[in-house]
Amino acid sequence: MPYIVALSGGIASGKSTVANLFSQLGVPIVDADIIARQVVKKETFALSQITEHFGRQILLADGELNRAKLRDIIFHSEQQRQWINQLLHPIIQQETQQQIAQINYPYVIWAVPLLIENNLQQYANRVLIIDTPPDLQLARLLKRDNISENLAKSMLSSQISNAQRVSFADDVIVNDGHTSALTSQVEHLHTKYLKLSQNCN
Repeated sequence: MPYIVALSGGIASGKSTVANLFSQLGVPIVDADIIARQVVKKETFALSQITEHFGRQILLADGELNRAKLRDIIFHSEQQRQWINQLLHPIIQQETQQQIAQINYPYVIWAVPLLIENNLQQYANRVLIIDTPPDLQLARLLKRDNISENLAKSMLSSQISNAQRVSFADDVIVNDGHTSALTSQVEHLHTKYLKLSQNCN
């Protein structure tokens, strides 16, 4: 098993950007968001359970999951959000472990949006948190998802605060919008993780 670095941060904090910078250095990435999309594709067990729970209104015309509709439901209902998490979390975790086990590299970046909220940090050797100013997160989220400010604020408030997240971190990347600073932080951590993985094995 490679040395596992869990990468997390709030919505629109720049997780994908940071993961891409590690990837450019040759580091394998296991992305929980991508796995989460794969496990709810048409004709999967998870999608059949979701359809049974919410009805066929949760599907698009082609039978795929209507992700926008589901997102709207779970960000307005704590109960429904918990139901979805309880269904998908074990399925996603199983697929994650399978992907990590196949990696032949000293370490892996495991990108997990809800790492702390779902108490997943225990599965990693090290936790890397992206710390982004909340006003910048909000601006990015509005631009990225083209949603109302109310929904964006609801999405941000559904997660723990940046300060709470950082309290679990072994390492912190500050992402305040300056790409060059981001690149140098990633390069520094890459060297550090290669050394840590050698010491671990």
